[in-house]
Amino acid sequence: MRTNPDVLIIGGGLAGLASALHLSKKGLKVVLIEKNTFPKHKVCGEYISNEILPYLLWLDVDVAKLHPTNISNFEFTAQNGKTAKTKLPLGGFGISRYELDYFLFQKAVEKGCTILTETVTHISFQNDIFTVNTSGQIFTAKIVLGAYGKRSNIDQILSRDFISKKSPWLAVKGHYNGNFDESLVALYNFQGGYCGVSKVENDVINICYLADFETFKKYKNIEEYQKSVLYKNKKLKAIFENSTSLFEKPLTISQISFDKKEPVENHILMIGDTAGLIHPMCGNGMAMAIHSAKIASELVLDFYLGKIESRSELEKKYIQEWKKHFSKRLFFGRILAKALTYKNFTHAVTTIAASIPSLLSFIVKQTHGRPITVE
Repeated sequence: MRTNPDVLIIGGGLAGLASALHLSKKGLKVVLIEKNTFPKHKVCGEYISNEILPYLLWLDVDVAKLHPTNISNFEFTAQNGKTAKTKLPLGGFGISRYELDYFLFQKAVEKGCTILTETVTHISFQNDIFTVNTSGQIFTAKIVLGAYGKRSNIDQILSRDFISKKSPWLAVKGHYNGNFDESLVALYNFQGGYCGVSKVENDVINICYLADFETFKKYKNIEEYQKSVLYKNKKLKAIFENSTSLFEKPLTISQISFDKKEPVENHILMIGDTAGLIHPMCGNGMAMAIHSAKIASELVLDFYLGKIESRSELEKKYIQEWKKHFSKRLFFGRILAKALTYKNFTHAVTTIAASIPSLLSFIVKQTHGRPITVE
């Protein structure tokens, strides 16, 4: 069976669903292929900056209906217990990917987007047309958006540079019952990584951490690793010991790469984590993913309206816009994350930031954007 949408989107995370909703709302025929069913938990910090709210409202996505937590404060705690605090410049909210992705999925379907649960097995581009194969169907489309996340078999199909390199990072996420300030998103440093903690809907605590795999593999399991490594940060230890897990076992994802990725590969416009992944310690990947969907969708619409006259112009404009909005954030995130692997440096910076809150505020602003305007 062959299907011919105007736009085919591979991946149903935040970026894929937001672009599907945007393009469907504007009347294009959109097919989105996602290998997993909805709803589904994902490894994610689940804090999102308010900079994205105007765009979500334009998409008719009223996240208030999901009862997120309102987050206004940020704190960073070094392994030695020293803590620096600041107000978030725009504030944000805590919402689980389980709820938010499913909400976007439902909205996209309402607007006429076709969403299929399948796995992409091959992609080719010839005579200005994409051919995308799954196990059961063949699709042809003028435009393909890549929104399949941090890493995938599709990266191997496309021979992307980063996929051939081993990455030292492992991420672990769980939901918990317990006491935690719902106005706060906190980051706790430990040897070889850092852990984000904040509340999402229904008074649930989300705990998500990034760990160095070389350190992690020395231990038998996640529980032993947490007690031996994470618990050296006394504040983090107290959170774990006074919380009850809501998951049978934590979610994990390995081989997370923060290497530079190209926003256009084989003529596919990459969005969200597929185009570039910011370190979780920078705490704004969800907003960036949704913003990238807006940028790509607006340019694709201009392409179909004839305002952008060629594919090469479309790709050039998307690369320019991606770099304009995100390259500085990604670069700063990589530098900061590298610096924070040095214990003495981290302790020194935290001590200074504790007495000069404006320093921490400056660091936060480098990884956050301004409120997104919608015309």
